[in-house]
Amino acid sequence: MKIIAVHAYTVRTKTKVPFVWRKGLLGTDPTSEQTWLRLVTDEGIEGWGRAPRGAIALDLVARRLKPWLIGKNPLMKELLWHELWEIDRIEEFPMYMMGLVDSALWDITAKLAGVPLYQLLGGYRDRIDAYASTVTYATTKEFLDVADQCLARGFRAIKLHAWGDARKDAALCQALRKHVGPDIALMYDGSAGFDPYESLYLGRALEDADYLWYEEPMREFSLTAYSRLCEQLDIPVLTAETSDGCHFNVADFIAQGAADMVRTSFGYKGGITGGLRVAHLADSFQLSAEVHGMGVENIHLCLAIRNNHYYETLVMGNPVVFESCIDARGQVHAPAGPGLGHDINLKALEKSAVAKL
Repeated sequence: MKIIAVHAYTVRTKTKVPFVWRKGLLGTDPTSEQTWLRLVTDEGIEGWGRAPRGAIALDLVARRLKPWLIGKNPLMKELLWHELWEIDRIEEFPMYMMGLVDSALWDITAKLAGVPLYQLLGGYRDRIDAYASTVTYATTKEFLDVADQCLARGFRAIKLHAWGDARKDAALCQALRKHVGPDIALMYDGSAGFDPYESLYLGRALEDADYLWYEEPMREFSLTAYSRLCEQLDIPVLTAETSDGCHFNVADFIAQGAADMVRTSFGYKGGITGGLRVAHLADSFQLSAEVHGMGVENIHLCLAIRNNHYYETLVMGNPVVFESCIDARGQVHAPAGPGLGHDINLKALEKSAVAKL
């Protein structure tokens, strides 16, 4: 089998539910762009991948990836993954570009095998609990209202993205625990908004409120700062979400005591291949590797990895808009068809694309 054609399509969509993040982080734009990669093989099987950018992704596909992929055997994913890292040495790819290619190769492989991807990856479960991952709301009262809507929808776990003010966020976290009671799993994501002193203050408040984990309170630049925070706190500190370098980098977080739990994902860890590497590395240390982000690619990772415990789904707006894949019990189920399960109308995609290759 070999790749005989490489196509890419950038689509632009209007933002349906605008939202904001903490102070200092940009919220949603009026529109967003996404680029689809389509790999065509000489045996008629096609693989699809996607990246959350337009012009950047299209340029890299046209200039670097298409010439490299033509003629390659898509089943040689390990070889191609390492070759892509060699190209990265020159290009310094955004991490999502690794996933763009790798997921399309896995899509082809699973379609050839005739099974959903999570089964090809080993398969650990066919459904998993989701947690409601909030955007940032204006007041504590609104956060509590959103939490009530999530509980009514069947969720038993909620993660906060709050304001980026350590004292205000600590008070919010404790108010939420008091509101939902002791039986709901709660998590907090700092989105790298704090310095070490603020991180320690907030972490102790989360311990008092019995939160399940404390995610990315600081930028992931200093292993020393994270190692010190892990030593100072009892709550598990979840790190290595946006740090580049896949499992090579995550290994240093673990070895230096800078992680009690680690992040893995399709988007930030080098695609499906990289996401699995991080999870298996963490498992060898008996650490959780919690999957970051939404989408069918991450659903497959969640279902294939033993040491991941939830699927993350973003909840937006008020009234809350929930992701359609979540059932009435707050769970997400395995895709049924072979491959990744992207439902793509090629004619409609070609027509709607604002740029294509």
